[in-house]
Amino acid sequence: MDKAFDAIVMGARCAGSPTAMLLARKGYRVLAVDRASFPSDTVSTHLVHPRAVNALSRWGLLDRLVATGCPPIHTYAFDFGPFTIAGAPGTDKDPVAYCPRRTILDKLLVDAAAESGAEIRQGFVVEEIMIEGERVVGIKGRSKQGGTVTEYADVVVGADGRHSMLSEAVHPEHYREKPPLCAGYYSYWRGIPTDGRFEVYIRDRRAFAAMPTHDDLTLVIAGWPYAEFTENRKDIEGNYLKAIEQAPDFAERLRNATREAPFAGAAVPNYFRKPYGPGWALVGDAGYNRDFITAQGILDAFRDAELCATAIDQSLSGARPFEEAMGEYQRIRDADVGAMYDFTCDLATLEPPPPELQRILGAGHGNQAAMDGFARMNAGTISPTEFFAPENVEAIFAAAAEKTQRMSAS
Repeated sequence: MDKAFDAIVMGARCAGSPTAMLLARKGYRVLAVDRASFPSDTVSTHLVHPRAVNALSRWGLLDRLVATGCPPIHTYAFDFGPFTIAGAPGTDKDPVAYCPRRTILDKLLVDAAAESGAEIRQGFVVEEIMIEGERVVGIKGRSKQGGTVTEYADVVVGADGRHSMLSEAVHPEHYREKPPLCAGYYSYWRGIPTDGRFEVYIRDRRAFAAMPTHDDLTLVIAGWPYAEFTENRKDIEGNYLKAIEQAPDFAERLRNATREAPFAGAAVPNYFRKPYGPGWALVGDAGYNRDFITAQGILDAFRDAELCATAIDQSLSGARPFEEAMGEYQRIRDADVGAMYDFTCDLATLEPPPPELQRILGAGHGNQAAMDGFARMNAGTISPTEFFAPENVEAIFAAAAEKTQRMSAS
């Protein structure tokens, strides 16, 4: 069998193009295919948290994103009704986030993969995963212009999302699964300036958020529990506006704005899939997914791309056996996202914060270090394990007590 490629990547969005790019930069023969032709839109939370911005910087692509006019986001503000927790999502080195339109971000990533030497086939539909024995050896598919072709590679990477065709073909182990918990819909609005803030509003079994994106537009997303998904889908706009009415000041801002696009949205399951096996690997949503409420998808995709490309390089170069290298990819991925997965799933129920969290938030309000910590946890800059560590929680309570004493003394 003539293997024209070292790696074939199925899917060329936020997980696929970086994987293809990083492997091609190491000198491997890479083919990336996608049924879309770019620029192409997709349902997305859009948010590129500071750690993901750092990845773009390391890859030499951040200047390209900045040049598109995407406004930076320097503050994450969480409005709980009685008070707001507002803090910096990043670090001094990587202080800001971005909320780019996917038509722009994905095209940028596809172009970077092509420039790195990867072959990109857009408008390409994969019709079959080629398997010999128990090993994935290639793909069969067709482009819009031509007939059916079969391509072979040492490894096939599924970056093809939640409904991954590769995953369906190889039946990886699923674990830590949870059903859909939240349903959300968004649109783009003109006339809602956010002044560089990612605004989140938490109300009675509702949550919504606003963030600035390209073309002086603001993305506004609203969500409700999955139990209401089917009923509320009958009137998306009405239920969306009703949710936002729970924050009257923001609702007034929305009434003075103009909606510029149809609504888009989804409800998604939560799962881990074993991300590798004989001749195959999974990255991004194909291998791991959690509710969109913490907007971790693009950060997860970038992290997986780096981890998976490194592991494949170690295997193809002979530095480590495939099983060993890919096993480490899985272990690092799971360790990195485990606490955020649990935190996200708890948040996505849209139940009131448990009493202990309410106490922590109340004590942290007005304490900039604590508020920065909460913002960084939601951004994935630090782990929930770090924010909720006993010593950090004790420090928040101690600072609140000291503040109370000072106020009493004065």
